[in-house]
Amino acid sequence: MVAAGEPGSFFEDYCNWRRIPEFEAVVTESPAAAAAATLMRSTRAQFFHEHVLVKEPGTHKPTPWHQDIPYYFVDGEQTASFWIPVDPVREATLRLVAGSHRWEEWVRPVRWKDDSGFYEGDARRYRDAPDPDSEPGMRVLEWALEPGDAVLFDFRTVHGARGNPGGGRRRALSLRWLGDDARYAERPGRTSPPYPEHGMRPGQRLREDWFPVLWPAA
Repeated sequence: MVAAGEPGSFFEDYCNWRRIPEFEAVVTESPAAAAAATLMRSTRAQFFHEHVLVKEPGTHKPTPWHQDIPYYFVDGEQTASFWIPVDPVREATLRLVAGSHRWEEWVRPVRWKDDSGFYEGDARRYRDAPDPDSEPGMRVLEWALEPGDAVLFDFRTVHGARGNPGGGRRRALSLRWLGDDARYAERPGRTSPPYPEHGMRPGQRLREDWFPVLWPAA
C-alpha cells in the first residue's frame, strides 16, 4: 500500500483464519467473541473476518482516516473490531476520533495507495476525511500499547494511524464481529473483503456457514 518511490512497506492481508491454525485458535478459543457480544450489547457474536496490518520500520505513509463500514457489505449498529498489536506500539498506534460512530454522513471510502475513489459511480453522499489534529471540536483517542492489549471499536468509528519511521516493525491483528442487528447491504462495487458468489440478499443476516456465530457457544 506504499506507492512507488515512497519509503518503507505497508502490508495487509485478510480472510486467512480458516487456513492458519494460530489465527483460528484466536478466533474460536479466545474470549474475543464473548467480549464483542458484551460490548455490542448483543445476544450473539458472529465472526466476519480477520485482518493483518504490518508497517515495516522506515514507513512514512500514514493509515488514512477512514471508517470500515463503507468498505463492507454490512450495515448495523452492533459491530465490533478488535485491534490487537503483536509488537509494542507508540507513535504508530491506532488513533480514533471520539464520537465519530454517530456522524450522520460516512467518510468517503478511498483506495489507500493513491486516494482514488473506492467505488465507481457511487451516488451516496459522503463527507471528506477529517483532519482531527487541526479541526476544532474533534478529540483523538490513542494509547501506547503492548502485545496482549486490545482496542475495541465500532465499524463506523473514524480511525487511522501515523507512519512508522522508527526502528521496529509494527504488526497488528484485527478481528471483526457482527451483532444482532447486522445485515447484508449492497454497495455500488466490489467490497473489501469481496466474498464473491455469497448469494445473500439485502436485509438478510450473513450466512452462518461462511460467518459462524461463535457466541454463545454451540
